[in-house]
Amino acid sequence: MALTQLPPPVPSAGAQAGHEGILRRQSARESAARTYARSLPIVPVRARGMTIEGADGRRYLDCLSGAGTLALGHNHPVVLEAIRSVLDSGAPLHVLDLATPVKDDFTSELFATLPPGLAESARIQFCGPAGTDAVEAALKLVRTATGREGLLAFTGAYHGMTSGALAVSGGAPNVRVTRLPFPQDYRCPHATGGEAGERLAARWTESLLDDPGSGVPAPAGMIVEPVQGEGGVLPAPGGWLRRMREITAARGIPLIADEVQTGVGRTGAFWGVEHSGIVPDVMVLSKAIGGSLPLAVIVYRDELDVWRPGDHAGTFRGNQLAMAAGTATLRYVRENALAERAAALGERMLDRLRPLAADHACVAEVRGRGLMLGVEIVDPEAAVPDPAGAVAPCASGSVASDTSRASGSAPTGSAPTVPGPPGAGPTVPGPWTEPLPAAPALAAAVQQECLRRGLIVELGGRHASVVRLLPPLTITDEQAEAVLDRLADAIAAASRTGRRIPTPRTPKEAGAATPAGTPSTRAPHTA
Repeated sequence: MALTQLPPPVPSAGAQAGHEGILRRQSARESAARTYARSLPIVPVRARGMTIEGADGRRYLDCLSGAGTLALGHNHPVVLEAIRSVLDSGAPLHVLDLATPVKDDFTSELFATLPPGLAESARIQFCGPAGTDAVEAALKLVRTATGREGLLAFTGAYHGMTSGALAVSGGAPNVRVTRLPFPQDYRCPHATGGEAGERLAARWTESLLDDPGSGVPAPAGMIVEPVQGEGGVLPAPGGWLRRMREITAARGIPLIADEVQTGVGRTGAFWGVEHSGIVPDVMVLSKAIGGSLPLAVIVYRDELDVWRPGDHAGTFRGNQLAMAAGTATLRYVRENALAERAAALGERMLDRLRPLAADHACVAEVRGRGLMLGVEIVDPEAAVPDPAGAVAPCASGSVASDTSRASGSAPTGSAPTVPGPPGAGPTVPGPWTEPLPAAPALAAAVQQECLRRGLIVELGGRHASVVRLLPPLTITDEQAEAVLDRLADAIAAASRTGRRIPTPRTPKEAGAATPAGTPSTRAPHTA
């Protein structure tokens, strides 16, 4: 595909030197835990909408959006005006949990967007500034309300970096959390995919909760993401999520929906749970609700509000600038129907991306919901185990995608018969293809080729092998075409060169092979 771009600027020697000096000082001074700066060695100095300009004069289309924080892109006029209004008014900027007109406006706007079944009886707790703080509050809330300790969470989940949030995330060891299978097609843990995989996942959950010999005591709550973002852009199937709601409601288990990244129109509905029609007991909200500034809250059913004064607090829970920016963002998304536009544009982008699986053997699957999209990169030359016990090489182009499975491409092995709904008899699932091994090094190469073409993307998934697109909801049709063109060209370039970067250990370490202080040799491009 042809690249959609303007002639590149030529950075001056001074600008280039300043850019490289800042990167070197960052590498020398900052913690080894830094993440994005490793794989994205840029120094942003200006930004508007979807465009970032670096200190070296290069411009980029930003499909990271602050990990989904920037619903309206960088420096949107309504957000800047809301911030200026508070600054110019003389209002206090820090008020702990005192009532203010700014806070009242934010709460009213937020409640107007909530699922009706929750908004009617909701309480709100303002937390620390990050989503992980709100997750901690949600876990503490349900444990206090139920008097129970254990939790239910899902494989591949990501809920934050503090201890409680990490405990319910997918990679945590030695914690009091029961792991449940999260349904997906390409890497289905039951080797079925589709509705059959959803039913098996739900049945396993029921069995653990109802079997007195399962070793799983009655839990304090279940936490789930409507779309697993860091887990590889895996949308929760609507039928399965409704079944989780039925299972938890019937057993008195509070259901927590982590909407930190899926909220505020990102998935094509204002809240990710709306695709399934469920109403959770607790919603964890952050990122976009602060309009680019730090803000995190939980909203929950009032019957769970059994906290005593001071049972949960946070010094920066009264961030007035974030509340003003958040109110402006929530209102703009609602009044301009940006969630509906995200649904329509996201589907068009998926339609453009799906042929990549046919064009490139390294593309296993294209998936997503709204403007939360992912392309899984695999090694097409690797051997995969045959269900009969043999090891067979995978032919080029044998990668399964949504499209190929829907059309009935032959599976590597047969899938088991699955019990159907009561009275319906057994169900034989459709063809399922044995997945190819993830290719994190190739995915990292794709990310770097995107950067060379002026496109910022993130990597996610269990092995950092999913190229993620999180553009702002304000992305134009022309920008969307440019993103798709550059991504397709980057995949083709990485596939041709067979470029390999040492495999990172986790998605967040995906850029560790490119030292942040290393001078860039990228060809300059503009957005």
